[in-house]
Amino acid sequence: MAMAMGVAGKEKAGMDAGKYVRYTPEQVEALERVYNECPKPSSMRRQQLIRECPILSNIEPKQIKVWFQNRRCREKQRKEASRLQTVNRKLTAMNKLLMEENDRLQKQVSQLVYENGYMHQQIHTASVANTDTSCESVVTSGQHHHQQCNPTSQHPPRDANDPAGLLAIAEETLAEFLSKATGTAVDWVQMVGMKPGPDSLGIVAVSHNSSGVAARVCGLVSLEPTKVAEIIKDRPSWYRDCRCLDVLSVIPTGNGGNIELIYMQTYAPTTLAVARDFWTLRYTTGLEDGSLVICERSLTPTTGGPTGPPPQNFVRADMFPSGCLIRPCDGGGSMIHIVDHVDLEAWSVPEVLRPLYESPKILAQKMTLGALRHIRQIAQESSGEVSYVGGRQPAVLRTFSHRLCRGFNDAVNGFTEDGWSLMSNDGVDDVAIAINSSPNKLLGSSAFFCAVGGVLCVKASMLLQNVPPALLVRFLREHRSEWADCGVDAYSAASLRASPFAVPGLRAYNGFMGSQVILPLAHTLEHEEFLEVIRLEGPGFNQDEIMPRDMYLLQLCSGVDEIGACAQLVFAPIDESFADDVPLLASGFRVIPLDAKTDGPGTTRTLDLASTLEVGSGVGSRPKSNPSNSYNQRSVLTIAFQFMYENHLRENVATMARQYVRSVMASIQRVAMAIAPSRLGPQIGAKNLPGSPEAHTLARWISRSYRFHTGVELFPADSPEDDSLLKLLWHHSDAIMCCSLKASPVFTFTNQAGLDMLETTLVALQDIRLEKILDDGGRKVLCSEFDKIMQQGFAYLPAGICMSSMGRPVSYEQAVAWKVLDEDDLPHCLGLMFLNWSFV
Repeated sequence: MAMAMGVAGKEKAGMDAGKYVRYTPEQVEALERVYNECPKPSSMRRQQLIRECPILSNIEPKQIKVWFQNRRCREKQRKEASRLQTVNRKLTAMNKLLMEENDRLQKQVSQLVYENGYMHQQIHTASVANTDTSCESVVTSGQHHHQQCNPTSQHPPRDANDPAGLLAIAEETLAEFLSKATGTAVDWVQMVGMKPGPDSLGIVAVSHNSSGVAARVCGLVSLEPTKVAEIIKDRPSWYRDCRCLDVLSVIPTGNGGNIELIYMQTYAPTTLAVARDFWTLRYTTGLEDGSLVICERSLTPTTGGPTGPPPQNFVRADMFPSGCLIRPCDGGGSMIHIVDHVDLEAWSVPEVLRPLYESPKILAQKMTLGALRHIRQIAQESSGEVSYVGGRQPAVLRTFSHRLCRGFNDAVNGFTEDGWSLMSNDGVDDVAIAINSSPNKLLGSSAFFCAVGGVLCVKASMLLQNVPPALLVRFLREHRSEWADCGVDAYSAASLRASPFAVPGLRAYNGFMGSQVILPLAHTLEHEEFLEVIRLEGPGFNQDEIMPRDMYLLQLCSGVDEIGACAQLVFAPIDESFADDVPLLASGFRVIPLDAKTDGPGTTRTLDLASTLEVGSGVGSRPKSNPSNSYNQRSVLTIAFQFMYENHLRENVATMARQYVRSVMASIQRVAMAIAPSRLGPQIGAKNLPGSPEAHTLARWISRSYRFHTGVELFPADSPEDDSLLKLLWHHSDAIMCCSLKASPVFTFTNQAGLDMLETTLVALQDIRLEKILDDGGRKVLCSEFDKIMQQGFAYLPAGICMSSMGRPVSYEQAVAWKVLDEDDLPHCLGLMFLNWSFV
């Protein structure tokens, strides 16, 4: 009996084993066809497959199900293996890049140690000799070192009339560029917030103590060197400030490269300055290790450059040896080193604007990082990682962004050769009006209205103090109703949708805007720029008006997520159909920080210029805070609004536009004063802080409750009461905050140190929830200690990490949480104090 059962079991096992037959190539092909259409077919689909394919009739449905499961598993493993290989290649390339950077830094350290020893020796010699000649020797040595750092003094004049002379200049440019890209020719300092890593943007550095301003970036891109070189050389496609670039001549070289003579014009960033132009030589060649190099430098009259002055409204700027080194990576892709080194002739602009032309950070953000980000964006699009929005390809959406930026730059600069001319003003110089009677060059031939009218631009620039550009632009983007007059905006929108004769004039409807809906279109890889459609919704117009109920704007917003960067909001009215060739009449705002140069005599310079804002004197900032974290700085805001006009209504439109822009400027002033980090002056006793109607009472509650629960004074015992107590709380060195006692606590008050830590303002404070700034560990600790806080009144929390409203990590050594009681000893809010905090 047992023997019979054993035989039966073996037979059954043999039958089961027989089910796992090897599939024929025809069967695999049939299954693969179905898999490509549907990787996870249903039971009915598998049965249908067996019926439709006779070659699969001897396979059970269960086995087909197992085949699809195995096939999906193999596909998943293949994708994971491919992903890991890609990550490994990135890590290998980044490791190589970091090792090269480490070697470069070691050389820089050695050079600095040598120079330090040399200077010590010279000082010692001077002190021993104590003679005038020795002093002159020290000065001469210092001057000699400065000349060695000056790129313009490192090559003798060459005859640029023959190819040999140009090639000599090109080879010198190549050597000097490589010494900057991979050597110690420039004293590089890593840019704050740019940490290297396989998924980071790259290694970003700016110049320190060098002639002109320079920026350098090293990174990895998944494009071949030739494609990267093609993108880099097409500068107008990625450098938004480039107005035009003309290649005047191309001269092949014997080593397979070529030399190009180039003339380039760049826009002025604000109405308070003029544009720049460059005459340069660009050299493209290959190196022995397979790398590609594109290097460039300015030409002087002795090296083939122009002998005459620059065109009207331009200043001739110098480009020191700059360029891009492109190295192929194993397994595909490229490792690139980009260096930009220029002298923008800061002497030619008003003193308050010189930081714009002396800041290597601005150069890095607008030019060097702009190139790398554009290359990475193209690489992502080429790999198919960018999704299509509304059926439009990413290249089309990039074209929209480029057109908006260019239209705004054209409006700000108003070049006469583009048809712009200034109108006479009304006696007040706060705004300027320019008209263009034939803007076909700017808007294209589709601008049919140009035959009966033109474009009018009202523009102005103003100085702001203690207003972070990113915060201001974010506010303008999200709260359009605070500054916009939609009746005037509708005028521009209608002019683009219909003949201008159909809208001879338009009354302003103050109640038009009920809300705005932001419809995202695209964003760049690093999220530093957003393209979107804005639908302005409202109660609509009267029945006799021809315009539709809603209005649409194509809008570009940039810099809102970058601390200390230039920020911009540019928009143009569009038709609801939103055609690819729609004319874009760009208007908007640009805010540029005026960071003073920190490595030269300008550090101690006082900028005594009148501002249109009445701001505090700057007292009240936390003494030990890092200057980079405070907003005690100036920025320049540039506004440019464009309107259509009919010839017979030009003066009326000009009057309307002038009044409108002045009202926008007044609104911006109010907004800027509201969102600027508060600076409490001597008149603090007469003011109440936003979000706390009884600020002095709240300060007394905070102090009294802290002393009652902990037994320790929050302020010195001899400190005065009442009004001065609020000042002491406001200027306390640690971040003191209050949040509501609700299920989802929100902040209701914080002192100046707390605003610095959260990187916010009193106006925006109440939009921040406590759980958003604490990490997982902090939330768990606070939840576990909450009952103790409510029962005993306070608790000490260990060191941890939290996040600012800008997404930056903040470390603190300890935190104290206590229950703030009101006059009736009832819980009013939760008090928090973060001790010895700093940005990570």
